[in-house]
Amino acid sequence: MDATNETPLHYLDHAATTPLLPEAIEAMAEVTHGGLWANPSGGHLLARRARRAADDARDELAELFGALPSEVVFTSGGTEADNLAVLGSVGAGAPREGAALLCSAIEHPAVRMPAGRLGGIEVAVDGHGRLDLDALVEACTPDVALVSVILVNNEVGTIANLDAIAEVVRRHAPTAWLHTDAVQAHQWVDVAAAARSADLVSVGAHKFGGPKGIGLLIVRNGVELAPRAVGGGQERDRRAGTLNVAGVLGMAAAARVTAARRAEELPRIAALRDRLVDGLAAAIPGLIETGVDPVEPGGGPDGVSGDRGVDRLHKAAGNCHVCLPGVETEALLYLLEREGIMATAASSCASGAQEPSYVVEALGHSRAIASGALRLTLGTTSTDADVEAALAAVPAAIERLELFS
Repeated sequence: MDATNETPLHYLDHAATTPLLPEAIEAMAEVTHGGLWANPSGGHLLARRARRAADDARDELAELFGALPSEVVFTSGGTEADNLAVLGSVGAGAPREGAALLCSAIEHPAVRMPAGRLGGIEVAVDGHGRLDLDALVEACTPDVALVSVILVNNEVGTIANLDAIAEVVRRHAPTAWLHTDAVQAHQWVDVAAAARSADLVSVGAHKFGGPKGIGLLIVRNGVELAPRAVGGGQERDRRAGTLNVAGVLGMAAAARVTAARRAEELPRIAALRDRLVDGLAAAIPGLIETGVDPVEPGGGPDGVSGDRGVDRLHKAAGNCHVCLPGVETEALLYLLEREGIMATAASSCASGAQEPSYVVEALGHSRAIASGALRLTLGTTSTDADVEAALAAVPAAIERLELFS
């Protein structure tokens, strides 16, 4: 409830961050109540206790994400993990400094920006956000040292087939490392299975109910990275800095709970999402749903495919991303907030910018269409009331905008 106007708030921005899980809060409290606040790099009893707790969490996270404990490098979040993967591989002073790199055209800015500064080549995606494998074959020359493809896109929710991508990379650029930004993935897919072909995997805790300020990068054995943070030798000399024990414990707890509940939560959230996007499409003429495949109406598993003849199997279950031609998104978001709907136009990293979404443009839509993008994302705390509120507020706000345009 908003204390200023008593309007009920409906949070539909889970792709930006999810609420902290109670289990994560409880795990983090152990740092204070359990005497784990000492610097884990020290040698005395309290330091050893803190280090042991962090090591246990590292073991659990490694198992959940399909890695060895020695392959887990803790970072300050997904952005640092992505930066370390790219810059640590082919950036200044890196083992493959100056080598060619590729990334998909819909990468998160944490990959796209460092790759662009290093002269990286963007590989096209199709109209649903899936990497164009023919374009990848053409771009994958033997001198390519790094290929980065996001596992679950942060805007439109497309889930990549990394096994198929890895097969192309191994055949045409056999010495290249494959990196995936899996920051948006853990709530929706089994990252251990989906990213098994990747040499580098980025994870951020606050996307699945863990705390902000903590993430990790999986660095498979045999992959050499130059550290971007130096001065302490932590994380096997791959990332210096005092370990955030509270963050590590919170991330491990949230990751564990999320994995345990995934099978139960996916159908529930997908059903809410389907009702939301199908309801909006029925109420708003000209609405474009992004990242979906056409199928026969009613086709596909229950709770995954919608009723409008679209298949959402290859989208994150909580992702409702639409484009509203002729609608000024910033004005729409203002009106929605007044009605208690918390939403965004694109990724939260870009939501303050006025530029149309490059992700939507990469899917083949015009800048005018991309300017009307609206992202409504659901998560574990989403309810029927959130969907009903959005179904009432969004069409009403658009009607108001058209009335005064």
